Formats: sequence, structure tokens, C-alpha cells
Amino acid sequence: MLAIEQLDTGYGKKQVLYGLSLGVRQGEIVALIGPNGAGKSTVLKAVCGLIPTWKGEIRFDGRLANGSTPARNVARGITFCPQGNRVFDELSVRENLEIGGFQLPSRELKERIEQALILFPVLKDRLKQRAGKLSGGQQQMLAIARALVPKPKLLMLDEPSLGLSPNLVSTVFENILRINREFGVAILIVEQKVREVVNLAQRVYSLKLGRVAFEGPAAALRDNKEKLRELFL
Repeated sequence: MLAIEQLDTGYGKKQVLYGLSLGVRQGEIVALIGPNGAGKSTVLKAVCGLIPTWKGEIRFDGRLANGSTPARNVARGITFCPQGNRVFDELSVRENLEIGGFQLPSRELKERIEQALILFPVLKDRLKQRAGKLSGGQQQMLAIARALVPKPKLLMLDEPSLGLSPNLVSTVFENILRINREFGVAILIVEQKVREVVNLAQRVYSLKLGRVAFEGPAAALRDNKEKLRELFL
């Protein structure tokens, strides 16, 4: 579904990724792990069109995506849930969800919002509430729900556990697994909680200094603390 070949990119004159190649198959969960500054978030930004491709190719569903805008990528089936400031604070929960489906006809938008709320029923009673008044966990649920409204084929998540309590982390990961299994959405996830994400994913790429340092099945890392420690040094 997603194929990245020999990707070079970065910010301004600073190169971050060097000849990076990775792929995501239809319906699978792929984890991107590695130390801070390895280039994990940069991969997601390049795929969704937030930064340009300097060299190499990004293909989605067999079509070249180099130079494609974020809006065009959403229409093709790629959505991105960034880390940090996850929601539009001053807008209501409903308005945040509507932004996720800004390209959809109103009737289809309403149906997609209802489907997203099935996964996150806690948001259903807060549709009129300002998103900035939600708890951190609820904001993360809203951000993921908003990314589901366009009915993506590939959902990219950047540090979905950031700033959440252990109980909420478990809830978020359970919901990610449900999205994958019940909706058939492929997921590319960047996450620092390595043990949890390795248990969630089918395959793992570990990045170091903008290059792939490890590629393989997640099962190969689940009980290999020494290998995980090596990948993060």
C-alpha cells in the first residue's frame, strides 16, 4: 500500500533522512521506533505532504505521491494524527470532527462522524463542548476520531501515548487495534513506548540518524531486551 524508496528529505538545508526505504502492506500495523532525533516524525510528514521529497519516491496504492499536497493525500486515503497540539482548542468537538471531513458532502460527513463516534462513545456526549476543555486522553481520542472521518486506508499516528496516564495509554492502544481489525485500516505508528507498540504491531522499523537500523517482524523484538537496548543506543 505504501512504498518509500531511497528517500532523502529534511527541513530547509538540514537533511534528516538518508536513503530511507520502508513499506506498509494493506491492513497491517507497522511501528517506527528509535531514539529521539532519528527522523521518525519526518517520515510521516513526508508521506502526508507536509515536507517535500528531495530524492527518492513515495508511492501510495501504486501511484507516485511525490509533491502531493496534504489535502490530495487525504482524498487518496492517507490521514495523519500529529503529536502535541492535537485538537483545535477553541472549536467544539463536533467542529473538530467536521474539519476531518472537510472534503465530504454533508450527508456523508454526518455518517462518517457517527461511525467514528462508535469507537469513541465518550465524545458523543461532548459534541458541543470546546475541545480545549477535554482531558488529555479525550483530546487524543478526538484527534484519532477526526483522522478516521475521511475513512482512510492508511492512518499515521505520531506518539499517540504522549502525555497520557498508563490507563489511558492502554485505552488508546486498544482503540488503535480495533481501528485496524474492525475497519481494516493500515496503521503506521511512531511511538516511544516500545514494549507496548511492539506488542501491537506486525512489523517494526527502527531508525537511527535518519537511516533504517532494523527491519523485521515485531515478534523478533518482543522478548529481546538486548536488541531493543541496542536499537536505542
